[in-house]
Amino acid sequence: MRALKADPRVYAVMLGGVRSAYEAAEELAADIAFWGRHGVGMWAVREAESGRFLGTVGLHLRPDGRGMAIRFALLPEVQGRGYALEAAGAALRFAHERAGLGRVVAVAREDNIASRQVLGAIGMRETGRFERAGITMIAYESIASG
Repeated sequence: MRALKADPRVYAVMLGGVRSAYEAAEELAADIAFWGRHGVGMWAVREAESGRFLGTVGLHLRPDGRGMAIRFALLPEVQGRGYALEAAGAALRFAHERAGLGRVVAVAREDNIASRQVLGAIGMRETGRFERAGITMIAYESIASG
């Protein structure tokens, strides 16, 4: 987890940026507490065969008030292999089917084509754009069917 959050190839584009080892540990503790309060949270993404840690995926409240959001981050060496699609899809199904969330959001940088493709492929639809620190961000949404 520390290596993932300290890697600028992954976290430099994330809200809050690259984390120190201390910040990563603090966030992990906060994520555990979040599960207790909300019944949803972040998971480790692991390779099925080896159990190797590949990254994180899950649900967390957006600090800008947009709602419960899908978040995912993978180690650079495993990006582009379908893990994000599989993990984000599972997180979205969990959100709607098990956690009973009627609405889930996501936000991606306009230039983050890979994340935008994942969000579209799992059925999220673009709902708008906004600027954050001079960067165009795209908002997505998934509404539970039924």
